[in-house]
Amino acid sequence: MDDIHSLSEEDIKLRYITPAILAKGWSVQDITMETKVKLTDGKINLRGNLVARNKAKFADYMLYYNRATPIAIVEAKDANHSVSFGMQQAKEYAVMMDIPFAFSSNGFGFQEYDFLTGKERSIPMDAFPTKEELYDRFLHESNGGEGITDNELKVINQPYCTGQDIFPPRYYQRNAVNRTVNAVARGDKRMLLVMATGTGKTYTAFQIVYRLLKTELVKKVLYLADRNILVDQSIEQDFKPLTNTIHKVNYQQDKEHPDTAHEVYFALYQQLIGKEGAKNYEELFKPEFFDMVIVDECHRGSAKDDSNWREILEYFEGAIQLGMTATPKETRYQSNISYFGEPLYTYSLKEGIDDGFLAPFKVINITTNIGDEWRPTKGQRDINGNVIEDRIYNNTDYDYNIIIEDRIREVAHEVSSYLKSTDPMAKTIVFCADEDHAERMRVALVNENAEMCKKNPDYVVRITGSDPYGQSKLDYFISVASKTPVIATTSKLLSTGVDCKMVKLIALDQRINSMTEFKQIVGRGTRIREKEGKTHFTIMDFRNITRLFADPDWDGPLEVDKGYMPDRAKPYTPPKDKPDDGGGVHDVKPIVNRDGCEVKIINKVVSVYDSNGKLLRTESITDYTKKNINDT
Repeated sequence: MDDIHSLSEEDIKLRYITPAILAKGWSVQDITMETKVKLTDGKINLRGNLVARNKAKFADYMLYYNRATPIAIVEAKDANHSVSFGMQQAKEYAVMMDIPFAFSSNGFGFQEYDFLTGKERSIPMDAFPTKEELYDRFLHESNGGEGITDNELKVINQPYCTGQDIFPPRYYQRNAVNRTVNAVARGDKRMLLVMATGTGKTYTAFQIVYRLLKTELVKKVLYLADRNILVDQSIEQDFKPLTNTIHKVNYQQDKEHPDTAHEVYFALYQQLIGKEGAKNYEELFKPEFFDMVIVDECHRGSAKDDSNWREILEYFEGAIQLGMTATPKETRYQSNISYFGEPLYTYSLKEGIDDGFLAPFKVINITTNIGDEWRPTKGQRDINGNVIEDRIYNNTDYDYNIIIEDRIREVAHEVSSYLKSTDPMAKTIVFCADEDHAERMRVALVNENAEMCKKNPDYVVRITGSDPYGQSKLDYFISVASKTPVIATTSKLLSTGVDCKMVKLIALDQRINSMTEFKQIVGRGTRIREKEGKTHFTIMDFRNITRLFADPDWDGPLEVDKGYMPDRAKPYTPPKDKPDDGGGVHDVKPIVNRDGCEVKIINKVVSVYDSNGKLLRTESITDYTKKNINDT
C-alpha cells in the first residue's frame, strides 16, 4: 500500500475524499468536480497585440442539494499539507458562489467553515455531514437563525431554465438570480441589481422571471425599456424560451383589443406614457395588473423624481419592482438607491475583467495642436462669411460651438490609419458630439476609406436616432456573422444597452463628463468572442475623456508612471456661456475650413490600464503599431 504522503492531490481525492463524501449518502448526481466547476475563465492580459489568459479558477468539489442550490465547496490538498490548508481557498470560492459551507481536506480529516454561524471546526474523515444534515442546518441557520420561509423553499427548489441553446448561469449570475428570487419570496418590494455591461443582465432577468413564474410567486411581469432595440433583443434572445407567454405592448392595438392572457409584457416607457404625458398605461392596465415590474437600464431616468417614467412605477406601486443597471446613478437630482434600495448584488467591470468574462482594453490618447486652445485671428470669418467670436476654443467647443473641418478630417484619418495598420474589418464605433457631427464624420471616414467603400458602400454608416437608413443597418452592425457595416458613427444611440459583440475599436470624439455615461460607452467593447478573434479592444481618445479613469468613482486613484504626466490629468472645465456682443455671435455654429485652421496630430500615447483604472505602462504608438502588424 502506498504511503499516503507520497500520493498526489488527485490520488487523495480518488482514494480518500470522494469515498468519504459518498459514504455519507451523497450521490454522484449531487457532486460536480474540478473539470466541471470552472468559476472563472481567467483574466486576459495584453502585451502589444498578444493576449494570454491567467489560469481559470476551479473548485475541487461542489455539492448540491438540488440542481439550483449548491450548498458546499470542498477544496482538496495532498497529505503533505495540513487539514485546514485549503480552507482559505475554499472560503474564497464559497464567497464567490454565495455558498453557506466550505470544507478543506488532506485525506486525514475535514476542516469545516459555516458562513451562517461564523464557526470553524475539524471533523474526522468518517464524520462528513450528510446531505440532509447540511440542508437542515442551512434551513434553520439562514436569515440570522430565523430559518427559511415556505415561499423561499419554493424558489430554492425551483431549477433554472435549461436547454440546448441555454447556457448554465455563471457564478455571479446565479448569485444575482438567487438573491433576487429569495428577496421576492421574503416579501421585498424594491430591489436593485448592478451588473457591468456585457455580464448578461437580460439573461439574469430571464432566469429570475422563469423561476418566479414557475413557482407562481408572480403571474404577470412587465419588462420596461426605453428603446425598441433593447426590447426586441430581449424577446428574440434571452427571453426566447418564454416566447409563447410574451406580449410586446402596442398601444393602438392593445387599446382596441386588450391583451390579458400573457405572462410577460415588454413595453417602452415612451409608449406607456404617451404623447404629452397622456398616461396611456391607465387605459391599458389596472394598477394591480402586474405582480412584478423590471426596469431595464434604470440609470436612465426611472429613478429621477421629476421624470415621467417614474409615473409608471408609482402607478404600479403595489408590484415588486426590480431595477437593473451597469451604472447606478447617484447625483444631487437622481438616485437609484433612494428608490430601489441598496443593491442586492453588484458585479463590477473590474470583477468581470479580472475573472476573464469581460475584455480588457488599451487607450490611445491623441493630442492635436488645437486641443487646448485655438483663437481666431482678428476679424476672422467662417466659410459663410460670419465673424467668428474672438475667444479661446478647445476640445470642449469643437463640434459643439464651432466646427473645425480639418479637425474632423484628422480624426477620421487617425481612426482609418489605425484600422489599416491592424484590422480594416474591425467593428468600430465613433462617438460624436451630435447627429450633424456624426454625419460630417461619416463623410470624412468614407473619403479616408474610399477603396473599402468602393467594395462595400456600407463600410461606413451613420447610426443615429433620426436616421432610418442607419437604424436599418444596426442589426447588421451588431451581428457577429455580418462583416459590414464596419464603422458606425453615432452620438447617443449606441452608447448604452445595444449588444455590440464584435466592437474592437471605440473612438471618443464626444464631450463626456459623466462617469455613468463613460462606463456605458466603455461597456460597448467589453464583450468577448474568443472563437471569432475578439479578446480585447482599444479606446482611441481625441478629447481627453479617459481622464475619468483617474476619478475615484472608477475603481480607485490612477497610478501614473514616474516622469509621465499626460494631458489627461487636466480637469474638465465646462465651457462658459457665450456673451452677447451685439451681433458678432450667431445661433448657427461657425464653420472653419482648412485655410482658416489647419489641424495636426502632435502626440500619440498608448496606455495600458488594469481593471482598477490604474496605468500599468505606456507604449509608443510606433512600437504598438509594429506589434499589431507583426502579430496579425
